Amino acid sequence: MNIIDIKKLDDNFFKYKEFVGIDTVNQIINDVKASGDNSIKKYSKKFGDGELDSFEITEEEIETALSEVPSDILKSIEYAIKNVKKFAQAQLSNLKDIEISFDGITLGHKVIPIERIGAYVPGGNYPLPSSAIMSVVPAKIAGVKEAIVCSPKVKPVTIAACKVAGADKIFKIGGVQAVAAMAYGTETIPKVDKIVGPGNKFVTAAKKEVYGICGIDFLAGPSEVLIIADDSSNADFIAADLLAQAEHDKDAEAYLITTSRKLANKVLEKIDEYLKVLETSDIASESIKNGCIIITENIDQAIEISNKKAPEHLEICFENAQDYTDKFKNYGSLFIGNYSAEVFGDYCSGTNHILPTNSISRYTGGLSVFDFVKIQTYQNISKKASQDYLSPNASNLAKTEGLFAHKLSADLRCKF
Repeated sequence: MNIIDIKKLDDNFFKYKEFVGIDTVNQIINDVKASGDNSIKKYSKKFGDGELDSFEITEEEIETALSEVPSDILKSIEYAIKNVKKFAQAQLSNLKDIEISFDGITLGHKVIPIERIGAYVPGGNYPLPSSAIMSVVPAKIAGVKEAIVCSPKVKPVTIAACKVAGADKIFKIGGVQAVAAMAYGTETIPKVDKIVGPGNKFVTAAKKEVYGICGIDFLAGPSEVLIIADDSSNADFIAADLLAQAEHDKDAEAYLITTSRKLANKVLEKIDEYLKVLETSDIASESIKNGCIIITENIDQAIEISNKKAPEHLEICFENAQDYTDKFKNYGSLFIGNYSAEVFGDYCSGTNHILPTNSISRYTGGLSVFDFVKIQTYQNISKKASQDYLSPNASNLAKTEGLFAHKLSADLRCKF
């Protein structure tokens, strides 16, 4: 990581990163759309997922996986699910059907669950049972009838997490081909209404390409963290938290903004120290180079940079950080204080770890129970309201727009 003075920070730091490999992504999507399961087998073999005779994890395989996962790991999975459920239930309780009536007009909306969702759970570099929990639990709390999971090289611990979280079907496929299969459906993989979950840059590009055929949550990946700190912050914590993002993959990004050059140097020392013993140092040592440390004159400058950068994970661990939370406008998820470690959000505190990256938090938050329901409106109009209030006004507006069938539709309500 390089140390950069704020005066030398340029617009490249905030630049939106365009997707690469779109031609390849589209080729795979079109192939799966045309050839279904055969294409999935072909690309699974080509991209290192092996020869697949079947895609779905059987009930027998699920039971075997549950028996193979150590009891302490299962307990941790159950603990995480309990907390994610609590938060999802609290969110859903604030979303209700409504109905209002005035002047013979009744308007309302209904909260209706999506029927079938597909959750992408990465499995390339590491098994990620936590992503299964974060995708499936809020979907089931929302009332989704069927939640399917696609995950490459799926390990017993991920299978167990899917099962305990409430997944209805689990498929051992990944990559662009999995996204295409869920979007269009194949002989084996059912077509879903919405795809959620994180992934590498190719999976994220695939989600972008199939949007419209089905819904997606947002574009999530590769992972990012931005930490704002001062002299009161703990350099060990910061170094570890930066590396925790860096180890995801070589495209991950980790940034520190601080008012203290002394802290910056201490963090760099700690990063070097931890990399010498970190089991994932081969990946982390590469991706940490993508990041930087920015020295600002004050916290207000740091807040301005953060709001413009709109990071996926935002840690604020400077003095009295809790008093500044309202000044932060753009982030996937916010972690306040030295002990609100981003890793807790990754696994088990209860908020969701599937979050927008690449500055997308400017217009959306992270995955939640709200992503699995639709707000659908209705109206019930009396004859009197139609004739006395709505028809004349709708007729005038339709005439202004030059839409005369619209005008006719409104005018007729006054004649019968």
